[in-house]
Amino acid sequence: MAWKNLWRNKRRTLITVASIFFGVLISTVMSSLQDGTYGNMIDMSVKLSSGYLQIQHPEYSDNKSINNIFEPTDEFISEIFGIKEITTVAKRLESFALLSSGPNTRGGAVIGFEPNKDNETSNLKNWISEGNFLNSGDQGVLLTHNIARHLKIGVNDTIILISQGYHGVTAAGKYPVKGILKFSTPQMNSLGVFMDINLAQEFYSAEGMITSLMIMVNDYTDVAPTARKLNHKVNGNYNILTWQEINPEIVQFIDSDKAGGIVMKAILYIVIGFGIFGTIIMMVAERKRELGVMVAVGMQKFKLAIILFYETILIGFVGVITGFIGSVPIILFLVDNPIELPEELAEAYLQFGFEPYMFFGTAPAVFVNQVITIFIITVIISLYPTFKVRNLKVTKALRA
Repeated sequence: MAWKNLWRNKRRTLITVASIFFGVLISTVMSSLQDGTYGNMIDMSVKLSSGYLQIQHPEYSDNKSINNIFEPTDEFISEIFGIKEITTVAKRLESFALLSSGPNTRGGAVIGFEPNKDNETSNLKNWISEGNFLNSGDQGVLLTHNIARHLKIGVNDTIILISQGYHGVTAAGKYPVKGILKFSTPQMNSLGVFMDINLAQEFYSAEGMITSLMIMVNDYTDVAPTARKLNHKVNGNYNILTWQEINPEIVQFIDSDKAGGIVMKAILYIVIGFGIFGTIIMMVAERKRELGVMVAVGMQKFKLAIILFYETILIGFVGVITGFIGSVPIILFLVDNPIELPEELAEAYLQFGFEPYMFFGTAPAVFVNQVITIFIITVIISLYPTFKVRNLKVTKALRA
């Protein structure tokens, strides 16, 4: 009976459904934008630093010594790469050294990486400000901007590295500077030296050894299930660290930004709620005489209230389902076609190393949370018709 009542006045029902439809659609697009923004920021940050996950020697996270390294076999790497969420597995060898040129000396990091996998991991190639990027097997190094400025050297100059190698071996060598890296953040510009991993292993007398396996996945939402699978495979022989554990400052920034996002969403939900409430008030007001007649001919107010409650719930159900169906193709289109930012805002994004686009995400929570929230709002609003029926004055209703 409730379902039939809805379509006695199709226009009124469609207006109410439309208000819920657009509520779901707007909140879903907003959540998708937030998810896409976080996803892009995380992707850019972890590529430059840690990867989404890392496999390390069990003692390395507590004591970052050159002695706490390990030698992965090709079979082990192939087994790791077999996990479907993983897109790239790259070797890293990281330690510290004195960096010297003439009378100038400074401490800095020495990072050995695989240049042939740079596009899938760090994208260092995009940050070359002078000179050229490394090729696999190169004997040269890349130097970060602030280090080069402090040591007063440039491309084709020679830098001397002095450190302690594996198991106390003296590590020393001189290398030509092939390129200068200039990142968007001062911290990264003061990092140190990047070199081919084979050259780094030779420098530290640690042939075949690495400090970590840097792992990339399709999306940051794949990190948790991938970490569980990796922990099962390594069986406690290695540490599995996620980007959240390696980069807690990024997590803190996202959490603080989400707090502001919650306020904005709350305002949006209030606006949506009042929009739905307004259409329900209109629906009840238009039917006031009808309701009075039904009570006058013997319909119990309790049963009438139940029917109106079901009607509102059915309207809410139709609205959120159509809103979900309508939002899916729009979100998928926006994911494949990010919105380009205006020129001035784009320049600000580029200065910080971010792509000048509004990105959208497709995490399940983007859709599910909005459908559930809007439906709960509709259920709460559905109490209004029942309240009006309970307090209905039949004589006044019949004169309406």
